[in-house]
Amino acid sequence: METKANYVAVGAFVLACMLALVVTVLWLAGVQYSQEYVYYQTKFTGSVTGLGKGTTVRYNGIEVGRVDTLDFDPEDPKSVVATLQVRPDLNIHVDATASIASQGLTGGSYVEIIGGKKDSAVLPHTTSKPYPAIKSEQSTLALLEETAPQVVNKLNTIADKLNKILDEKNQKRIADILQNLDSLTGNLDQHKGDIDAILHNTASATHNLDIASADLHPTFLHANETLGKLDKLSTDADAVVTGDGVAQLSALVADSRRLVGSLNKLSDELNREPTRLIFGDRRKGYEPK
Repeated sequence: METKANYVAVGAFVLACMLALVVTVLWLAGVQYSQEYVYYQTKFTGSVTGLGKGTTVRYNGIEVGRVDTLDFDPEDPKSVVATLQVRPDLNIHVDATASIASQGLTGGSYVEIIGGKKDSAVLPHTTSKPYPAIKSEQSTLALLEETAPQVVNKLNTIADKLNKILDEKNQKRIADILQNLDSLTGNLDQHKGDIDAILHNTASATHNLDIASADLHPTFLHANETLGKLDKLSTDADAVVTGDGVAQLSALVADSRRLVGSLNKLSDELNREPTRLIFGDRRKGYEPK
């Protein structure tokens, strides 16, 4: 009986130690869990397909936490509020944004947080509500889903216009244009030698023009000198016309006129009495008695 009592005591002691160990582990795990993450909230508009409890949260591509809960926004039925649990040593700035991203076309979805500027304020770290809010923005997939119908409509419009452009008449015209281009190409190929000769002649003419330009350069210099002399002559002529030359020229003209008058008078006298100029005037004057 005493041996059995010792076994019972030992067994009870072992069970008590094991129970205490389990409680301690659970308590430590609970404390560690409660201190392991801080919480934030973000609001997504539209579908959040692919997100759920435990979905990965990444910050600039690095895994930093999990999605804790997803719930509808009571003030906006089109929005979904996501509660995120994130590492406490991570500083998320107030201008950071959250969006739903996808790991490729066939991969799962996750929440991507893109950090803001380093000079902006940091959201508080808290484990109790109300949680700090991170701004959200539409993901690339959501934008594609929204714009896909518009893109399809535009593609249909373009296809209709192409069908109108490429009707039978226009197809025949395009075929004629292509045929004309082919003929033109053939003609150019046949006259390739002539074209080469024209290009050669053009190059020779250009070279000759360069030589002629070099030869004409001295002529242009002489022409400039001649123009300078003409300009000086014009200046001298202006000085003669506008200065004392005009008065001297007028006096010369007056003297010339007087000389011409005297010569005319002398000529008349010679015509009337040619001997008078040689022998003098022999006519006697009146002598009073």
